[in-house]
Amino acid sequence: MNKKTNEELQVLVDKATAGDKEALEILVTEVQDIVFNLSLRMLGTFADAQDAAQDILLKIITHLSSFRGNSSFTTWVFSIAANHLKNYKKHMFAHYPLSFEYYGDDIENGKIQDVPDFTQNVEKDILAQELKMSCTNVMLQCLDAESRCIFILGTMFKIDSRIAGDILELTPEAYRQRLSRIRKKMADFLRQYCGEYGSGSCKCKNRVNYAIQNHRINPFQLDYTSTKEIPVKTVLEVTSAMEAMDDLSQDFSFCKFYHSPERLKHLIQELLDSAQFSVIRNS
Repeated sequence: MNKKTNEELQVLVDKATAGDKEALEILVTEVQDIVFNLSLRMLGTFADAQDAAQDILLKIITHLSSFRGNSSFTTWVFSIAANHLKNYKKHMFAHYPLSFEYYGDDIENGKIQDVPDFTQNVEKDILAQELKMSCTNVMLQCLDAESRCIFILGTMFKIDSRIAGDILELTPEAYRQRLSRIRKKMADFLRQYCGEYGSGSCKCKNRVNYAIQNHRINPFQLDYTSTKEIPVKTVLEVTSAMEAMDDLSQDFSFCKFYHSPERLKHLIQELLDSAQFSVIRNS
């Protein structure tokens, strides 16, 4: 499906708020991948991201009449999602917070050589790829929630500093300064420890069994390698429509985009088709 322009989205919003179910379904389809990917990076796991994305999409549906067109529809969606995720406390890492110090110590001192083979006959290269995507995503959890959101909006979605500042209630200058500091912190960590993206000694293939033992990856449930990626160009076509992009974009190659899991799509479709939907929408 071709992504809609701001004008086309505004027409759909008007139709949806007037009760057009088909227009509402198209709007949800347009934004569900954005919402899911922001949730995944903010929360760290597919399961938590699906739950949070469902909550956010429901909030978008039930608050659609409050959209006044003062910003683009996509900007409005990002604002709702970012505010929800910054305060979200039901995910795993809210209960087991991480830090760069803890993560670095585990990389340096984890006894990977003492772990038996847990690969369950899954190819080690596949498991190593799964671990790489999981590890770099979980690394984001070492940042506080607002810093994490700043990094994701600026580095992954490459959103203009004026728009990102509005989303996070920061001045563009404050946003750019914080984004620069956060990128440096992330880059320094990768450079020091990671052998995949930096000059560190940590190699995913060597840590596969250690990761399985510590429940960081599951050979029977490969979320990252089994989920279809979205080309970066497709996502940037959406975000670039918000405003012209600034010159702060930096390529962190682990920031991949994924299609929303089928379970999330089915849950939203079931809601839209349910008899209770009109009651929920008008609540």
